[in-house]
Amino acid sequence: MNSNRELAGVQAVFQTPFKEDGAVDYDTLENEIDWLFTEGADGVVFAMVSEILRLSSEERDQVAAVASRVSQSRGDCVISVGAESTATAVRHARAAEEAGATGLMAAPPSLFRVSDDALFGYYSDIAAAVSLPLVVQDASGYVGAPLSIELQARLQDSLGDRVYFKPEAPPIGPRVSQLRERTGDRARIFEGTGGLYLIESFRRGAVGTMPAGDLVWALVPMWHALVEDDFERAYRIAGPLAQIVALQTSLDSYVAIEKSNLKRLGIFANTVMREPTGQVIDGPLISEVDHLVDLLRAAVENG
Repeated sequence: MNSNRELAGVQAVFQTPFKEDGAVDYDTLENEIDWLFTEGADGVVFAMVSEILRLSSEERDQVAAVASRVSQSRGDCVISVGAESTATAVRHARAAEEAGATGLMAAPPSLFRVSDDALFGYYSDIAAAVSLPLVVQDASGYVGAPLSIELQARLQDSLGDRVYFKPEAPPIGPRVSQLRERTGDRARIFEGTGGLYLIESFRRGAVGTMPAGDLVWALVPMWHALVEDDFERAYRIAGPLAQIVALQTSLDSYVAIEKSNLKRLGIFANTVMREPTGQVIDGPLISEVDHLVDLLRAAVENG
């Protein structure tokens, strides 16, 4: 795989479907990924809201293999390989490359705070093990501590055009600009908050977005509107989209609402999540989400 491959546009994070007994539903997964590309996604991503942390190592490899196969010749397939140890992350990276992934993403270890030097070694070892592009994910919006701008700039200097960044630590906009300025505008950045900060991030130089896949039908036209300098349409879509994302206040609530949206679309047969989970949503909340999704659909279609 060419390490100079360009990643950009709407890279949609898919949700992992489960059968009623909790087993991964690979048939539905294939259908979901096919649907994401049909809706115009530039690529698919296996990441946090894919419930990746609830899967076994073997399941992670199998999901990565299925996603890579279905994506072949259709677009990018970015596989998250982050782990609590460098050895495990490297193992997942090699397995993803062997399966045919076109890119990797890695969040840092989250159980313990480690130094910038240790994190630099972690990311450098992942990159050295494969030839794929690597997205450095600051997942501190969900887990762990923010990555420093200095560490990210150091990785840019070391890895050059192989590295991308997905900053999720607030304040999003200023940190995007800080990273761009610190790297002489070389840093290629993906917005990673479900589209909530997409317009601001685009204005500051983002090359794409990695939203959850349930709303890909809205994120693709929103991204195209930005690229085509149609900010009026982008803002019209952004209104109800922001209200939906604002209701997703934790990693589990993101997953639960996304699976509800996918079931409503007929992509998923159920909303099963891997246990244990907290009671993160209820009927009135889903009713509100459904109403906002209808408003979002109207905003997209009226464009």
